[in-house]
Parts: sequence; structure tokens; C-alpha cells
Amino acid sequence: MRYLLWAVKFTAFVMLFGFAMHNANPVTLNFFFNYVWHAPLALILLVFFVSGAVIGLLASLGQVIRLRRELVAIRKEKRQPINSSTVLSPSVAIEPPRDAL
Repeated sequence: MRYLLWAVKFTAFVMLFGFAMHNANPVTLNFFFNYVWHAPLALILLVFFVSGAVIGLLASLGQVIRLRRELVAIRKEKRQPINSSTVLSPSVAIEPPRDAL
């Protein structure tokens, strides 16, 4: 199984390397304020792919931090001993879960 995974990785690398070599012609990218960037197409695609991945990770960072704080609070709450005053009274009925349909 390990050799199959390495073969797939090597094949993907060779295909992407071949793509980069076939698209090595310089491309002109025009930005605002007459800023121009001359670079190979493969490099431009790589830069924009990496920047998109970084922006996506930064966009999800707030959610990840919020969930980690919630997890720490739940773990801290779980470690505290249960007092008799926090036990629910028998008059409080717990509803069973409802079906989705």
C-alpha cells in the first residue's frame, strides 16, 4: 500500500512538473495603477493558488479559535466535581430526542 501511495505521488509530481515546463512562456499580468508583472504562467498559477489557500485558512481561523475555547471550557467544566446543589430536581422532565421526520 505504501508503494502504491508513493507511485501516485510521483505520478502527480511528474504531471505537474510537465505542466509547469509546458507553460513556461512569460505571461503579462496587469494590475491597477499600471503595475505589470511578467512571469511564467505556472509561477502565476502557483502564487495565486497558495495565496487562495492562505486566505481560506485565515478565514476559518476565527471559527477554529472559538471552537478550541469552547472545548477548553467544556473540559474544565467536566473536571469540576458535581455538587448536590447542581443536580436537577426530579420535577424537571428530560425530553427524549425527536425524530427527524
